[in-house]
Amino acid sequence: MADATPTRGTTSGAIVELRVHGVSGAGADQVLDRPHVHQVAGDRSGGFYRPRPGYPDSTGTDGVTLEAYRWGDLPSGTAVRTLSLVFLLPFMLCNVALWMRPANSASKRGFMALCRVLALTLTMLYVLSIVGVALDLVAWRCMGSPACLAGRSWLSWLGGRPTGLRLALLALVPVAAIGLVWRLGSRPSHSFDAFRTPSTPVSKHRLSAVGQWDGAPLVGRLRSVHVAAAFATLDGSLLAARASQHSSWTMAILLTATGAVLLTCLVMVTMVPSIDRPSPSPRVDTLFRTVRTLACGLTILVIVHIAISPAPWPQGGVLPGYSAIVAWVFVSQTVLVVSLAALVLWRRGGGQRRAPLRALGAPVFITVAAELAVAFSAELVYRGADLLDRNGTTADSLETSPPLAYKWAIFGFFLAMVTALLVAGLVTRLTRPGRRRAARAIVAADFPDAPPSAASRLRRVEQAVARARFTERLEPLSVVYAGLAALGLSTSVLGLLQLLPGDEAQRYVGVPESLVDFLIGFGSYLIAAVVLGLVIGGIFAYRTAGFRRYVGVLWDLGTFWPRAAHPFAPPCYAERAVPELAKRVSYLVEQGHGVLLAGHSHGSVLLAATVLQLPTRITDRVALLTYGSPLGRLYSRLFPAYTDDPALREIGERVGWRWLNLWRDTDPIGGWIFASQRPGRAEKLTGPAATVDRRLVDPVDVVPAPSDSVPPPILGHWPCESQEAFTEAERDLIARLRHGHPAHGGHPAHE
Repeated sequence: MADATPTRGTTSGAIVELRVHGVSGAGADQVLDRPHVHQVAGDRSGGFYRPRPGYPDSTGTDGVTLEAYRWGDLPSGTAVRTLSLVFLLPFMLCNVALWMRPANSASKRGFMALCRVLALTLTMLYVLSIVGVALDLVAWRCMGSPACLAGRSWLSWLGGRPTGLRLALLALVPVAAIGLVWRLGSRPSHSFDAFRTPSTPVSKHRLSAVGQWDGAPLVGRLRSVHVAAAFATLDGSLLAARASQHSSWTMAILLTATGAVLLTCLVMVTMVPSIDRPSPSPRVDTLFRTVRTLACGLTILVIVHIAISPAPWPQGGVLPGYSAIVAWVFVSQTVLVVSLAALVLWRRGGGQRRAPLRALGAPVFITVAAELAVAFSAELVYRGADLLDRNGTTADSLETSPPLAYKWAIFGFFLAMVTALLVAGLVTRLTRPGRRRAARAIVAADFPDAPPSAASRLRRVEQAVARARFTERLEPLSVVYAGLAALGLSTSVLGLLQLLPGDEAQRYVGVPESLVDFLIGFGSYLIAAVVLGLVIGGIFAYRTAGFRRYVGVLWDLGTFWPRAAHPFAPPCYAERAVPELAKRVSYLVEQGHGVLLAGHSHGSVLLAATVLQLPTRITDRVALLTYGSPLGRLYSRLFPAYTDDPALREIGERVGWRWLNLWRDTDPIGGWIFASQRPGRAEKLTGPAATVDRRLVDPVDVVPAPSDSVPPPILGHWPCESQEAFTEAERDLIARLRHGHPAHGGHPAHE
């Protein structure tokens, strides 16, 4: 790459408009609105495309060169990987929660330590769910019961064998499950040396670290800790069962070693400075790998001891110690969630603008992650018990009924879901009149001369605006659901007391026991429906545009942030996309071009992180056009430490305030960056930031054009490259680039 500093003035052909799509995953021909394109850089996963020369209309507005960056296959690409996102969803949400910490840096270490300890419990719960099926239900209970083995030749081969041998052989199932997530966590992300930007940071704001910071050392250390904790969890389950009937020096040594491994893992994830070292450290990395190796060796010793131990085993009931271990993990997660929420509320500080519930995204997301992990684990064990119970009801006290902790977890999940849905319905109903009034005011100001014949169309526009404004209501609703989920988790402590949900509900509330058992079974099917819905959504999210526009938001949001809490979360695509964009922009500028960056939806987030990585000599020749952007409306609320107001203002300063943001009132995702500029609202914003946001009227009219038979569509969150307002914004920014001018003040909003 040439190291040349271009002049400020350029000719008309020296402007490149680089467009970056959003979560819709549109093809390069759709992004460029040109049917014939060819790739000029990158590969099939993430590449740069331009219109083929020689075809009509191969250039953009005012003769600029058009270019598109297509990154849609980086977060997924294949059905297998998309499905892995579904089943690793709790890990992914836990990882995202770590990036939602408050802007106040005083709580950083404590916040990160709590998130990572809770992430460790998710791995332990994953192992315990496999242990529950393979060891408790199958090896311990079913293989010890002639009635359960009857007609099951695939299980009867171990029937009558010593209990220790059955447990040792079936322990290979959780070992294989640990190996599976170990293998998935070892997959390289999209980080390649060719895309690396200079290690010297060019911005003080943390958003610039996304894509620039090499997360491989941290992920490797976290992976070693989680693998060690996973094997120690398996060891603890086996040894707890053995210790119920037998004690020896060998048992004492193995139990002490297992406890030491778990305690070491717990301490390691709380050592934030050591584990977060950005570059490989031979001493630190060796220590983490040593703990992992010792845990693997200890598991081999434990399995061998279980297999050859001659002492008798207890008969019947649940695998000794298993139910208590599961319940204590649930209780620990509840304590950690409450502690994290208390820390955030205490440390989030004052002066946060826009929302009283700002910065609560971390406890909400991590609570949902824990709740999903518990629900998935409980459903796996519950379905396994249901399969083994044949024609019985798993909620009854049958021989292969699941442990009480899982029953309480399913019951709590069902109550939390039903209550949250009722609250959501109530809030929707109560806020509808206010949202409708605001929508009518907006529509009346936008279409004051609409004829009476357009009354039905006006009502549809009002409904679209009212629905879009419900986004602001999702934040308190999510907090309510997280509180209910945490309360549901806390009921697991009743499993420690060996209390049955049906008995307690009938005793204290008067609800019949049979109804509670029915609700537990229904809750299990509800969890199964959630899992099935996620699978279907994950498969179609990258095959159908409609699914991807809504379901794909979750995957792209989750995999945008580097893995810093849970190593088994899906890899971060920003580690490639952002440096690749930065390198491409730098190359174009150093070749003498001015660059107009145009990003839709999540593409604007990629461009924001890119601008913060570029040196001043590059950003002097860059302009920014965002549309349908969630930066101000969502990201500044969810990630206040990374996309706060100072970070957004630095982006504007870096590009010389050559920045325009187009937004619509009908858009439920995108919005304003600095000011809403809604009709009738007095704005206090002044200075260059006041010129960034431009509100677009949507639709452009409510009556058909003279040349058309239907009125213009309501676009909402759809891109607007074909609209005249987009072309006007392009011309404005192109003129500033060509003359080297910053933003001119006082540009009126387009209303």
